[in-house]
Amino acid sequence: MSGYLAFFKIRLIAGMQYRAAAWAGIATQFFFGLMYMMIFQAFYSSSVVAQPIAWPQLASYIWLQQSFLAIWALWAQDGELLSSITNGLVAYELARPYDIYSFWIVRLAATRLSNTALRFSPIILAAFLMPEPFRMQLPASPVSFLMFLLSLALSLAIVCAISMFIYYLTFITLTPSGARLIVGIFGDFLAGNILPVPLMPTWLQRINNFLPFRYTSDLPFRVYSGNISGADAWFQISVQAIWIIGLCALGKLAFFRVTKRIVTQGG
Repeated sequence: MSGYLAFFKIRLIAGMQYRAAAWAGIATQFFFGLMYMMIFQAFYSSSVVAQPIAWPQLASYIWLQQSFLAIWALWAQDGELLSSITNGLVAYELARPYDIYSFWIVRLAATRLSNTALRFSPIILAAFLMPEPFRMQLPASPVSFLMFLLSLALSLAIVCAISMFIYYLTFITLTPSGARLIVGIFGDFLAGNILPVPLMPTWLQRINNFLPFRYTSDLPFRVYSGNISGADAWFQISVQAIWIIGLCALGKLAFFRVTKRIVTQGG
């Protein structure tokens, strides 16, 4: 365990060095946050019926999406790991005395956390300083904020577990583009990062409840705003934990089988 913790610390510190890239990401995410706000504001202004998520809650939802993009973005993967699979350098990883699945999970978590640490605070600060109706709101309650932090931590684990299936498929197809594109597109949409889940058709929401994607970003952000609260919030957070156990167990089994069948050049 000490080896995994040391590696996590090293990757976290290394990821914190890319300050210029972080500022570029902050500007991009703030722009997209404003763009989404104006689009949905126009929709809400022209609607004569009550929406399933109130505008102040939706405003916080959008700003939290942009602030924590590095956590939930399934299309953002570790290019170095993907390249090591396709060019054969993964053989060095397999020769090292650790479990490759657990080690890569630690690496992915550290990378996403370091990117988030560099970006989220300027966006959050600017969002709280925005004029109405674009201003981000405070948490619905102190309990909602604590539940949000717990749910966000669990969402990071789910994202890393889903990401490992992209690496698993790369072992089989020897090209990362297909799995990365499919998982990224469908994952972003079903997680509510293009169209918020409460605004989706009812039939799609029912299907989405049985998939892991909405638990990567939709749940923690709605818990923060109070759109999901109380016993329902605790129940859905427990579902997050179940998804983590299931995805990691299945992913570990898949990696065990695929790494036993790897053939690299020269043997």
